[in-house]
Amino acid sequence: MSPYSRLLLATSSVFITGCMNLAPVYEQPEAPIPYELPAGASGTSLDNLIAWEMVFASPELRQLVEIALEENRDLRIAVANIEIARAQYGISQSSLLPTVTASGSAVEGGRFDTSGPNNSVFRDSAVLQIGITSYELDFFGRVQNLSESAFQSYMATLEGERASRIAIISTIAETYLRLATDRELYALALDTVDAQSESLNLTRELLDAGVATELDTRRASASVETARAQVAQYEAQIKQDLNALRLVLGASLPEGVETNATLLPSPVALDIPVGTNSDILLNRPDVIAAERQLIAANANIGAARAAMFPSISLTGRAGYSSSDLEDFFNNDVAGWTIGPSISLPIFDAGARQGRIEVSEAQKELAVAEYERAIQSAFRETSDALAVADTIETRISALEQLVEDTGVTLDLSRQRFQVGVDDYLSVLDAQRQSYTASQQLILARRDRALNAIATYRALGAAPEQPRDEIPATSDDF
Repeated sequence: MSPYSRLLLATSSVFITGCMNLAPVYEQPEAPIPYELPAGASGTSLDNLIAWEMVFASPELRQLVEIALEENRDLRIAVANIEIARAQYGISQSSLLPTVTASGSAVEGGRFDTSGPNNSVFRDSAVLQIGITSYELDFFGRVQNLSESAFQSYMATLEGERASRIAIISTIAETYLRLATDRELYALALDTVDAQSESLNLTRELLDAGVATELDTRRASASVETARAQVAQYEAQIKQDLNALRLVLGASLPEGVETNATLLPSPVALDIPVGTNSDILLNRPDVIAAERQLIAANANIGAARAAMFPSISLTGRAGYSSSDLEDFFNNDVAGWTIGPSISLPIFDAGARQGRIEVSEAQKELAVAEYERAIQSAFRETSDALAVADTIETRISALEQLVEDTGVTLDLSRQRFQVGVDDYLSVLDAQRQSYTASQQLILARRDRALNAIATYRALGAAPEQPRDEIPATSDDF
């Protein structure tokens, strides 16, 4: 057997048996958080992420979410990024297979003077051939690891799109709640204007009767104008909330959104089940995306290490060559060629070693980002649980405060009307009652926002229809 045949046989046997993968064996980093979530979770324990339908009860809010999932421009950008990542992965995957090309040419020629030499130079000719151009035999896994890195980056993009969907859903609900809150604060300010206008009219009557003073009248008037200024402020905030909803929605608002936005009954479920095991956080899309990027960085180390070894490529072609265009396949020369080429790194001033060190450092960065994603998830969930554990006590206290300040205001008005107290005591009672009512509205808003924060921390993204996705790059 000739040396060339032995080389072909050895090359073929290594190619058939598979390549050597120089990437480190991937091990999932240990989660740097406590095993259990903080105490205080309400509801029944659950093991899976929360679907948005479990949280949003208002029909108007559900409708807004469904529209946003179709029309929001940020989601469209995320979907476009997925298609880019899918195409880039397809380009990387194509390197695992040979590139086959076909080419052909035909020339018809003749001599003006057929008596001279070299008639063959001006004769008819045709060539048809099929070739494999520089197909790398991936003995050390460089191409496979680059493909794996592209696949993991693609899957990380999918998880990023899911995280975007959760963020959009949460933002819609939060903006809707701000609208409901500002509407209630606006209604409260209007009621305050009406009530204090009555007090102002009464004070003017008492002034004419000689019971009240000019100072009392000015104080009552100032109280009315303060309330009117807040009415204008909340009216502007309502318009801003509607503008924000349109932006997040990506479309026109359905009819009735403004008039139906209210905090009572709550548009979101207030008793959301939460699991006690912190492993549930590993199912969050942002955490999964961070781990995908870590796996991609791990594969890049294998590709960088493989560059330290020889690169062997295979080229070949087979075809026909004929000098007779009319009888091509009967007057031809058929043949083939095949041969490997090798590129052996000898000296590059440490460039290849530097690329290995860069890829290893990038993996350490990916590990830190993965751990930070887990810690952020734990923080967000813990914060939501902390509010859930105390918010009912806060609301109960504020409800009693609203009742107490309301009675105080009524008594202060009665004492002022009979001349026992001046109007300053009425103003102080009005301020306390108005502030207590505002705080109660804001507490109810915070309770609803905390339900949304729980969904943002432990929410599952609704499925987006798309082509079937392979579990790993090895499926190709």
